[in-house]
Amino acid sequence: MLGRDLVAVLSARHPGRVTAATRAEVDLTDPVAVRAAVAGHRIVVNAAAWTDVDGAEEREAAATAVNGTGVANLAAACAETGARLLHISTDYVFAGDADRPYPEDAPTAPVNAYGRSKLAGELAVARLLPQTGYLVRTAWLYGAHGPNFVTTILRLATQRPHLDVVDDQLGQPTWSYALAERLADLGATAHRGAAPAGIYHGTASGRTTWYGLAREVFARTRLDADRIRPVGSDRFPRPARRPGYSVLGHAGWSRAGLAPMADWRAMLAEALRPDGTLADARPPARPSHAADDRIRSGSR
Repeated sequence: MLGRDLVAVLSARHPGRVTAATRAEVDLTDPVAVRAAVAGHRIVVNAAAWTDVDGAEEREAAATAVNGTGVANLAAACAETGARLLHISTDYVFAGDADRPYPEDAPTAPVNAYGRSKLAGELAVARLLPQTGYLVRTAWLYGAHGPNFVTTILRLATQRPHLDVVDDQLGQPTWSYALAERLADLGATAHRGAAPAGIYHGTASGRTTWYGLAREVFARTRLDADRIRPVGSDRFPRPARRPGYSVLGHAGWSRAGLAPMADWRAMLAEALRPDGTLADARPPARPSHAADDRIRSGSR
């Protein structure tokens, strides 16, 4: 999902200069393959990960091989060539028991195997790339190119008269395309030497629950939001414990001269079409009359 959006955004900004590598083409657990893939690139963005949260509980070693050792291989390869690395991490590195947004430097304390595997990757980047490693934590992603909560809730709306949705977990629903644009901005700023290495939080502003998100999705697609019923997390037991509080702070963006990302409602309004499909690009901006005058004047 995020990978495809990244390729679209970066290819539009840098035609003919983007290499998109699939999992089949580059095995992160193979250091030789990773070094070969990194060679010749100045900026590397890693959106690859083991993302099966529940599966990681039974196969933690396999998850850590990708999310920890594999990321270490990538960071080591970037250190050898001098490439900057933008690595995607997660809110799951936190315990999820806070009552205010987690700042970028908050202590980590993952509560499940997936979170521990992702933290291993973060530590590797920080250790191997202290000056050229960028960790971007995100959460609650939805987008046009993969399974996600927004598309699932709309599909279930055609199958059930009422939907029970968890109302005791807080987070920041984030459009993957908007995150891809932010990563492109960060990469460009880092390349100019204007963004310090370290941790950034790539989530929408504001906060809501899964229940609140479901109601907003229904309202924006002209469905009856009262069909959504709030329930507790105990109604849906899962192998992996989920953080109850996944709200991240965004103060770090000011270090790169970038504003926090948009509020989650505004972001959803731009991403979600009335027919219930998700956009895979922003609609083109319509120039103002003043801007149009400048364009004409400049072409004379």
